[in-house]
Amino acid sequence: MRRRILLAIMLAVLVTACSLGIPLGYTALQIVEQITRDDLAARAQGIAARLDDEIANGRQVELRRVAVAVPVDGLLEVTLPSQPVRTIGTEITEEAVTEEVPMVQQGTVRLSVPAGPMRTRQTQVALLVALVIITTVGIGAVVAMVTARRIARPLRHVADRASRLGAGDFRLDSTRYDLAELDSVAEALDASATALAHLIQRERDLVGDVSHQLRSRLTALQLRLETLASVPDEETASEARAGLAQADRLAEVLDELLAAARVARAGGAEPVDLARELTAIAEEWRKPLRADGRTLRLRLQPNLIVRATPGRLREAIGVLLDNAHRHGGGTVTLTARVSGETVVVEVADNGPGVPDELAPHIFDRGVSGAGSTGLGLALARALVDSDGGRMELSTAKPATFSVFLRMPRAGDVTGVRWPAEKSPR
Repeated sequence: MRRRILLAIMLAVLVTACSLGIPLGYTALQIVEQITRDDLAARAQGIAARLDDEIANGRQVELRRVAVAVPVDGLLEVTLPSQPVRTIGTEITEEAVTEEVPMVQQGTVRLSVPAGPMRTRQTQVALLVALVIITTVGIGAVVAMVTARRIARPLRHVADRASRLGAGDFRLDSTRYDLAELDSVAEALDASATALAHLIQRERDLVGDVSHQLRSRLTALQLRLETLASVPDEETASEARAGLAQADRLAEVLDELLAAARVARAGGAEPVDLARELTAIAEEWRKPLRADGRTLRLRLQPNLIVRATPGRLREAIGVLLDNAHRHGGGTVTLTARVSGETVVVEVADNGPGVPDELAPHIFDRGVSGAGSTGLGLALARALVDSDGGRMELSTAKPATFSVFLRMPRAGDVTGVRWPAEKSPR
């Protein structure tokens, strides 16, 4: 794209420069020659008028009286009726520029100068025009490069954002390009990312609700079948045991489907060194917190490896730290610890916390206690959920948010991307 833009602009500049420069150069050469000839013609007319006055007054024609009007290295030739040609000046053996003017007294005045000085001036003018063309093309090339870079870079960024969005990275990007069309595309991508994140969140809630309802009904069914399996009637008990076996298999299928759904959502996740990621995130947020007179404390257990997408993890933890920065108070604590087969990341502060009426809806879209958009926490929760994790408000006062991340299973290789399994969604 950048190369095409550059070539298009360069071609336009080159065609324009040649279309204007070539006629300009030709005209300049003609003007230089015309100026030389006009000067010779004016001198010759002056000489002819002086000689006409001499003849009209009956005086002898003396060319030395008009020698001052003859240019340096020039040659004056005067032709009078019935008289030999009279000359004064330097004989010209090379190409000459000549102007001839008739006299009133039946004669002619012929004035010539070497063409060399005129050709030199024409060459200088031609070089000047060529320099102007080259300078114009050079400036055009610089402008073309800057313009191509200015247009191509945002296009690459937009393409990268679209690619990341297709891969499941729903982070918002505040970058704008001062180009109305590209800014519209960026806003559309932000809107799409938010919509997809909430779609995943709704999918998670739906899966959770459905699994809860199915498990409840299935458990009730299993209890009834177990009761029937213990009745004295052998035929009834046998059928109940067969139904119970089918119910057990159905429970296993349900577990497999839920596991497949979690794996499908976290298809882009990979083993991540949590300590390294959280240390880098903390370094980014220490400066803005320090500017407000606050500190960020980092507490990490060693050798923490989790299964997550680095970009989503950074965005989600960044949202929690930004929330603590904007709405919290005192020291902000970022903690990571192991809890069974799960790693828990907690972000806490010493501020007033979350109001009681807001706590149950803190992750709902559009819910905010400080006049913000109310999208940050909803998006962060959707990002964590996309990797098969979970985000909760553990404590309302003071506010403590917990992110539950899965640990890699045995056999996973650190640094190798995990392929998504072909499972029904």
